[in-house]
Amino acid sequence: MKQMEVTIMGQSYLLGCPEGGEAALTRAVSQVDREMCAIRDAGRVKARERIAVLAALNLAYQLAELPASATKAAPAAAAAPSTVELESLMKRLDEALGHDGQLL
Repeated sequence: MKQMEVTIMGQSYLLGCPEGGEAALTRAVSQVDREMCAIRDAGRVKARERIAVLAALNLAYQLAELPASATKAAPAAAAAPSTVELESLMKRLDEALGHDGQLL
């Protein structure tokens, strides 16, 4: 297994990568970085851990919304969500977590 150094939101990580998987890992890192930076840049969430959780949930939601046929093929890079989409996702998460677990 090969190791690759990547940067997400300005922080370096050393990740394991199977031989031949470098391009796929690079695309995945780029998508995670875009999601996390979009959430950070919206200015409503500051904690890196919360940004990571929101980004993970957003990516998982996008993946769940893809038609089954699209998930079997290599999906193209999705466009970064708009601020309105991010705010909607944060609102839904806040409602699901209730008052004690409110993210914002």
